[in-house]
Amino acid sequence: MRKLIFSAVAGGAIIFLSIFLAQMIAGSKKTRRPPSQKVVKTVFVDTVKNMTVPIVVPANGNLRAKKRVELFSEVQGVFRTGSKLFRTGQEYSTGQTLIRIDANEYYATVQSAKSNLYNLLTSIMPDLRLDYPEIYSKWQSYLNGFDLEKTTPKLPEMTTEKEKFFISGRGVLSSYYNVKNLEQRLSKYTISAPFTGILTDALVTEGTLIRSGQKLGEFINTGVYELEVSVSKTYGDYLTVGKQVELSNLEKTQSFQGKVIRVNGRVDQNSQTITVYIEVSDESLKEGQYLEAHLEAKEETNAIEVDRSLLLENNQIFVVRDTVLDVIDVNPVYFTDKTVVLKNVPDDEVIVSKAISGAYTGMEVKVFNQEQTKRAKS
Repeated sequence: MRKLIFSAVAGGAIIFLSIFLAQMIAGSKKTRRPPSQKVVKTVFVDTVKNMTVPIVVPANGNLRAKKRVELFSEVQGVFRTGSKLFRTGQEYSTGQTLIRIDANEYYATVQSAKSNLYNLLTSIMPDLRLDYPEIYSKWQSYLNGFDLEKTTPKLPEMTTEKEKFFISGRGVLSSYYNVKNLEQRLSKYTISAPFTGILTDALVTEGTLIRSGQKLGEFINTGVYELEVSVSKTYGDYLTVGKQVELSNLEKTQSFQGKVIRVNGRVDQNSQTITVYIEVSDESLKEGQYLEAHLEAKEETNAIEVDRSLLLENNQIFVVRDTVLDVIDVNPVYFTDKTVVLKNVPDDEVIVSKAISGAYTGMEVKVFNQEQTKRAKS
């Protein structure tokens, strides 16, 4: 019994001592919170000077050759080999043969009709000599210059009613126009280049049987191109024919000078845009190339252009007044992907030129002084 009491007393003493020591250790710790330091952010500012800001409307599109011809066949026959192979990328000069279709059979028909006309003229010459000696000489000259291997010459001019009745009554006119019709169709067996250019599409090859109405290829002039772009109808009145336009490629590594040559008079009902056509000429340009246009639509007076990130909600911007941020109301008149044109900003107002994270009205700031920084570095 004595041992049990002693154990209980000893255990209680140990517990009491543990609690006492824990309280002493806990009480010895003092929480020391460092004093808060006031952080003043440095801001970049600009002094407002209102001026005339040009409104440049961006647009884009693909180049298309101004002179282009889609080649179709109006006759049927076998495609014969020419001086150059009919292949994509092949260059041709003005008047050079693009396609030559075998016309031997049709050529014989034309020669037969020309021979009939020649025989008919020969048969009426004795009657002309007896009945109309005053016009005999000009028809004899025409007959002497008639060559079956060349294009049929134009008939002599008929000055009197008697001459017209006589020539028409003998069937000369109908025979002549029949020959001219056949010669016109014969010329369609050969397709020549209407201008100097390049073949961008070739759908047939030598030896192919070509049918009437079949598309053969596409031929373009590589000197002058058109860029078709769509702009908002808001600026349609400012885009006039002859206006110069700055163009650039997608990588911004090349720039070109273009000119507005046409403006569509109709507004697209779905997009409410107007189509503008810009002419540009450069040897480095290619058909189908993507270009960006910068159309100077109009000029906004008494305005400034700033970064879009500076415009706050409710059309306000930050200004600095006595090292304290404040806001003023502005009127945004035009937005681009990076900037905004503002009006109603007073001259000599000090505005924030770079966005500040966590900024608020009444915030104390420090204006960045570029001159002091330069002197400190030097």
